Amino acid sequence: MDDRERKAIGQLGEELALAHLLAHGLKPLIRNYRCKMGELDLVMMEREVLVLVEVRTRANNDYGGAAASVDWKKQHRLVLAAEHLRMKRAELRRYPARFDVVAITTGEPKATVDWIKNAFTL
Repeated sequence: MDDRERKAIGQLGEELALAHLLAHGLKPLIRNYRCKMGELDLVMMEREVLVLVEVRTRANNDYGGAAASVDWKKQHRLVLAAEHLRMKRAELRRYPARFDVVAITTGEPKATVDWIKNAFTL
């Protein structure tokens, strides 16, 4: 699989994750927040909670599946990116934050979406 295919699958996964979260009442704030520390795929609000979402998309569950790919190094980068975001956007500091993972498997006959709330903590 080349980089274009990988990027297209990742974008499809983000669209599926966003639709899933919207259907569950979350409100989108930011997509693909990037800084030198890392990237936050989706930043959303669920009532008065800032939800920082990592989206992982895989074709199958080999090697532990999509959720298992969010290892401690990735978690650390997400925490640093979240700290950067909250430093830059002071209005977001007043909300408690949580890290969710949306793991998508693009299998047949249709993709599955697994939303893991509070997947890890700071």
